[in-house]
Amino acid sequence: MRRAFLFLLLLAGCSAPEPVQPPEVPAPPQYTPTPVVEERLAPGKDIPAEWWTLFQSPPLDALVRRSLEESPTLARAQARLRQAQEDVSARAGATQSPRVDAKLSANRVDLGSQSFDQPLPVKTPLNLYLASVSVSYTFDLFGANRRELEALRAEVDHQQFELEGARLMLAGNVVTTAIREAGLRESIAATQELIDLQEQALAIAERMEKAGGIAHAEVVAQQRELAQARAALPDLQRDLERLRHRLAVYSGQAPGAAALPEFRLLDLKLPPELPLSVPSALARQRPDIRAAESLLAQAGARVGVATANLYPQITLSANVGSLTTSAGDLFSGGTAFALLGGSIVQPIFRGGELEAKRRSAVAAYDQAGAAYRETLLQGFREVADALRALEADGARLKERADAVAQARRYRDIAVQRYKAGGVSQAAVLEALREYRRTRLEQTQALADRYADSAALVQALGGGWWSKEQR
Repeated sequence: MRRAFLFLLLLAGCSAPEPVQPPEVPAPPQYTPTPVVEERLAPGKDIPAEWWTLFQSPPLDALVRRSLEESPTLARAQARLRQAQEDVSARAGATQSPRVDAKLSANRVDLGSQSFDQPLPVKTPLNLYLASVSVSYTFDLFGANRRELEALRAEVDHQQFELEGARLMLAGNVVTTAIREAGLRESIAATQELIDLQEQALAIAERMEKAGGIAHAEVVAQQRELAQARAALPDLQRDLERLRHRLAVYSGQAPGAAALPEFRLLDLKLPPELPLSVPSALARQRPDIRAAESLLAQAGARVGVATANLYPQITLSANVGSLTTSAGDLFSGGTAFALLGGSIVQPIFRGGELEAKRRSAVAAYDQAGAAYRETLLQGFREVADALRALEADGARLKERADAVAQARRYRDIAVQRYKAGGVSQAAVLEALREYRRTRLEQTQALADRYADSAALVQALGGGWWSKEQR
């Protein structure tokens, strides 16, 4: 028996499955095939933990902080993390220490006289009282319990990274929604100015029609343009209110009772430089990639559990207590007993169940590996998309600035010619409207650049690791 036990220990040391490491996925040397033309990029610079402060807006900072404190989405993620931590504690307590139970029972026993050939040594019915303490322990020779704990700890890591990912997404949603609100407010103001100018142009056209200077068709054209401008305003107002409702929910408030600041582009500052971490660091910085890595580790541990279940399980148990027919004699001398035992369970035939479960665990591990690689590639794609968007924003903003400059010069010339009597007031109003249109397009391009700047920082992981390093 002793030799067999030593043999099992030696076999366990040779057969216990080792932790599965994540697959090596080589990082590309750069995010995009060709360099990105964006002067604000700062390659290799670390992202601050509170990355939204790059926009230098105290109201935005306060709203993000409140959202991180009050959001029910984060509260749910935090509860899932606590649950995973308690699952580890429960499993560790069940497997790493012997199980000790105390038992106290009372039973009424009645045996018929014809049940036995010989007369019973005691008269029945009788009472039996039992008080006992049992101790049992199952040895983890092949690592099933160890790998199960490993899987549960990987789930804790997964929930931790899911929480960080939820925080990153929430902060990103608040920032981009606030930027969209600021852009919409500028669009509403510009649209209202256009409506005012078109109302003036329509009034001039109507006077000119009465004087016989223009045809009625030109008045109708002015009316159509005014109606189109007015029709756009309710949609803009609706979109603005929807954004405000969304911000309220992000911050844990009901839309009807939310106290929210109003955001305008003039109150935001475009970050003078955008940190750009190297591609090789992305896998350690994005919470979703780290979460996928944790799921891969968990799947590897499950393979170890399924493998260990193919091998024997050894359990030792002991019971000590007292058995008597009188409750008063339960703890007196002469009623004590003790039992010591052990068991070895080796699966022999389960209809292929255990082998199939192990193959299933291996297939689950392969799935987790493919999901990890897919998440990593998606991360590189999102960063590349954000970089190209910033590049396009810069070019579009330059074009819009040139268009605004040209429209401003045309407006100034029209005003000077009107003062000199060279053009009509209608021509001046048309120049003013064109200038307002180009300014509106420039504002929209600027809002896109703000939003894409936030999207880049979010795609890079948001700097949560910097918070842990402080």
